[in-house]
Amino acid sequence: MKNMGFLLLLSIIVLSCAPKAEDIVAKAIENAGGHAINGREIEFDFRDKHYRSVHKDGRFLLERSYDKDSAMIRDVLTNDHFERFVNDSLVQVPDSMAVRYSNSVNSVHYFAYLPYGLDGAAVNKELLAEVNVKGKSYYKVKVSFDQEGGGTDFEDVFIYWISKDHAKVDYLAYEYHTNGGGMRFREAYNRRTIGGIDFVDYRNYKPSSLEYPITVTDSLFEAGALELLSVIALENVMVSPCGECN
Repeated sequence: MKNMGFLLLLSIIVLSCAPKAEDIVAKAIENAGGHAINGREIEFDFRDKHYRSVHKDGRFLLERSYDKDSAMIRDVLTNDHFERFVNDSLVQVPDSMAVRYSNSVNSVHYFAYLPYGLDGAAVNKELLAEVNVKGKSYYKVKVSFDQEGGGTDFEDVFIYWISKDHAKVDYLAYEYHTNGGGMRFREAYNRRTIGGIDFVDYRNYKPSSLEYPITVTDSLFEAGALELLSVIALENVMVSPCGECN
């Protein structure tokens, strides 16, 4: 009986000392300067398009602008609505296309600021394991979303590899369901700090088959069994106080 009591006490101590997914992600957000995003205006270029964002106390404004057929297109997404401007004139967009454009704008901004936003109320976090990738130790954290508040892509599943050494995201994978679905694995590189906020570029990979579960993408990466699709690189990044934030 004494041995059983000792083992029970030891189990309680071990569980109480085990890291929690919420704490691991919170530390990653802090170390990446995620809290510095509030009250800042951020601009960058990505694939011939210009992006601008403002976040302030739960409100956001996300923009994308580019030239098309000698016209300037500007898409604006806020907490409340999506709008498209052509040469500064507001144009009507069918609801189906507004959803598509909104998702496209949001996606680029979302990945640009990760792990910012992973502390949202609709975000579910689960620590899967502690693993090694390329000789470095990582917490492997699964992220899913509630339907309410989780956005149009709430069914997507993400996995983040957060370094045990510097508590930053070095790899991520995600499983998506739009346009027939798919899976991606991203390797972060060119990490730099601008205005107190970390920005990284990614090498973007995909598995040869969707039969693989997303949980083994790190093993596939180490085995050289992923195909390099593209490079995700942000250029001309600028961060400044947003004044009145409008």
